[in-house]
Amino acid sequence: MKIINYNVLGVMSGTSLDGVDLAWVQFSKEAHWEFKILKAETIPYSPEWKKKLNEGVSNSYEELEKLDEDYTKYLAKIISKFIEKHSIKELDAICSHGHTIKHEPENGFTLQIGNLPQLAQLIGVTVICDFRVQDVALEGQGAPLVPIGDELLFSEYNYCLNVGGFANISTKKDGVRVAYDICAVNTVLNYYSEKLGFEFDDSGEIAKSGSLNPDLLHQLEKLPFYSQPSPKSLGIEWVHKKVFPILKNLDENIPSILHTYCHHIASEIAKNIENKIDSKVLVTGGGAFNTFLMNLLQQKTDAKIVIPSSEIINFKEALIFGFLGVLKMREENNVLSSVTGAKHDHCAGLVYES
Repeated sequence: MKIINYNVLGVMSGTSLDGVDLAWVQFSKEAHWEFKILKAETIPYSPEWKKKLNEGVSNSYEELEKLDEDYTKYLAKIISKFIEKHSIKELDAICSHGHTIKHEPENGFTLQIGNLPQLAQLIGVTVICDFRVQDVALEGQGAPLVPIGDELLFSEYNYCLNVGGFANISTKKDGVRVAYDICAVNTVLNYYSEKLGFEFDDSGEIAKSGSLNPDLLHQLEKLPFYSQPSPKSLGIEWVHKKVFPILKNLDENIPSILHTYCHHIASEIAKNIENKIDSKVLVTGGGAFNTFLMNLLQQKTDAKIVIPSSEIINFKEALIFGFLGVLKMREENNVLSSVTGAKHDHCAGLVYES
């Protein structure tokens, strides 16, 4: 008989570079899966680490190897301090996403640093990590991976929308779970907020103060990615190659760039939601705190936009990477081919004993 209770630590670092999310979670299964977040915390990146991770996409192979080693040690320290701070005992596993530096599924390549075997040795706890590589090897997109959690933990919602560095959505169509990336969000908004000396645009106040540029909105809408069928995913490379050149070509003030880009985000998301009053959309990720953006989204759809507790907003991804690790321990599929486009459903992740 399989174990039905699990005590794990989910660890996630997203493309918006807010920091490392840690969620200590208990999972249990009887008739269906249930979870309880016991403690959760975000450890912000220092300016130095933010710069290193931001520039990693341009690093040479040798520089990436060094960055991977350094980041693994850095992650081990953060995780060990969290375990000590909350007096956590008898963890079944640490389930870590690592940090995505390069994601090029079209070239059969994805790289998440911080997933070296020494992570388990440094912390002294079993680590389950590197969840994306196997899917790319199976000709999948390697993303998104969170929809298995949407399917088994948040099934009461018609849509699960994550608004972080990128917006991605997960839903059921004809009884099959589908999910895909929609557009860039905080990778763009934070970039321009930082130019004004702010880490991010708090509640979207800067964007709200700007004005709409219809020409810019039209140029953004024409990006070919939006008309591609799913499964599809985005990486920071796409933002640098496709989005920033459009924004930087415009002689426009930053509040108006932010204002117009928020309209663009809301429009692209709304296109991917069935415009029905009885549809419920769960919104998580840092973008859920952007009141201006959320109001724009609600204006563009009749579906009900549901903003949950701050704990779920901030830590849903860390929670679900913990869940991916639990499914790996149970040798059950934790990646859905209907979502990623891989050859078949599979059980992803590497297991490193301490």
